[in-house]
Amino acid sequence: MQKALDAESTARLQQFFGLIGDELDLPGRRESFAVYAMGILGDGERKSAEPIAARSCADPAKVDAAHQRLLHFISTSKWSDENVRLLAAAHALDAMREQSPVQTWIVDDTGFLKQGKHSVGVHRQYTGSAGKVANCQVGVSLSIGTEIDHVPIDFQLYLPERWANDEKLRKQAHIPKKTVFKTKPELALGMLKRAVKQRLPRGVVLADAGYGSSAAFRDGVRKLKLDYAVGVDPKTTVWCVEGRSTHSAERLSVRDLATKLEAEGGFRHYTWRQGTNDDLSARFLIRRVVPAFEDASRPPGEREQLWLVVEWRDGELEPANYFLSSMAARTSHKKLISTLMQRWRTERAYQDLKGELGLDHFEGRSFPGWHHHISVVLCCYAFVVAERVRRFPPSAIWSDQDDKDTVAA
Repeated sequence: MQKALDAESTARLQQFFGLIGDELDLPGRRESFAVYAMGILGDGERKSAEPIAARSCADPAKVDAAHQRLLHFISTSKWSDENVRLLAAAHALDAMREQSPVQTWIVDDTGFLKQGKHSVGVHRQYTGSAGKVANCQVGVSLSIGTEIDHVPIDFQLYLPERWANDEKLRKQAHIPKKTVFKTKPELALGMLKRAVKQRLPRGVVLADAGYGSSAAFRDGVRKLKLDYAVGVDPKTTVWCVEGRSTHSAERLSVRDLATKLEAEGGFRHYTWRQGTNDDLSARFLIRRVVPAFEDASRPPGEREQLWLVVEWRDGELEPANYFLSSMAARTSHKKLISTLMQRWRTERAYQDLKGELGLDHFEGRSFPGWHHHISVVLCCYAFVVAERVRRFPPSAIWSDQDDKDTVAA
């Protein structure tokens, strides 16, 4: 990365680091941030404090002192993750919005595999990164996306109840007193509230069924005056809207409704993206529905009408995904599907963050240290995204720019 910087990119990097440095304030913090960030952006295989210190020192006798300074900066020094991440988000979004407006806010989570049991938040738990239950930490993220690119702006470590409620573990990991147990949807709502408070450009909230199946999460998103398009569990029950203002008397799970309407020819074939080898397409059922969640006594007429979208992939025996969306009733089917399918970008970002920038390389055990490491990585990724947007035309970054007209029956 460092070798690829031209004079203009170098000047932008120095200006960006200068803004971060102004927020960090103290000279020692400014210097340590620059060393750590350049280590993240550099070519080294490991992106944790000790190898970064070793690569930054020409004199081997000074490596230990440099390592201790970086450890203090990451694990002990008191600086605001929120403020630093906001500066990073603004830097990336300024470049991204020159090409395309913000469309989506993407909630997701990823695992950080661990060998031992002492890293903060580590527990045997399911992670989509491994596709199984594994010994790992789990981080919940919020990303902002345009039609062309997207950037993670926030990350929070999920604390299993074992960690959140054990005073000995809390003390060992320096978990702040105000940090209590929260589910992943609750962590995600907290990040959404923070982004709204920061007045970041708004988009439709996307999330998988681990978040979207929570009526409290969906309700929290709407209270923030945001729209959502989220996955839901097949057992989620709805009333199908029959006409402009009436509802079917029959309350069905979205799985049963999909089965019923599939037999009636209710699915249509759509292509939403042109892939490298083949077009990405599937059959979709799209209907207006009213959710029948926890409060079953509340009549359908008093509930918000939503879009139900069911994805049934070619060659499969049953639907792959079920979605509910609060996007406007006038939204075209084409727009609904293309919006929903933007969530896949998060996986690519996770791959880049882990493979290139050491997102999962933090070797400390403290709660503040984990978040500080993530903050520096997010700063580096924000710079990379901004440079990528500036250097290449939109079509060279994402094919979605051309995809906007490809979703058709």
